[in-house]
Amino acid sequence: MIPDQYDPATPAADKFDDENYPGYTMGRAAEMLGTTQNFLRSLDEAGLITPQRSTGGHRRYSRHQLRIAARARQLVDEGMVIDAACRIISLEDQLHEAQRRNASPQLAD
Repeated sequence: MIPDQYDPATPAADKFDDENYPGYTMGRAAEMLGTTQNFLRSLDEAGLITPQRSTGGHRRYSRHQLRIAARARQLVDEGMVIDAACRIISLEDQLHEAQRRNASPQLAD
């Protein structure tokens, strides 16, 4: 997966627009996704998303991570097992990155 790029030195006002800011607790994230906290833990264990940890050790999720988790939930709801859903999302990310690179102008040697 594409690693999160949250910078803790980001000014408070900019955090509202930072999709990598870990602003959601596990409970809130699960509620927003309509899933369980165990589902989110399983995505962490599978390596699909790695939430930030608060000073107390609690998982905190960013909007970017919630979008990834929502895609995983969609695949699971369609009948995929979690490991397969995580692999599909990983491959989709790799494909997207390759397409982005191919679309950018190549430097002449």
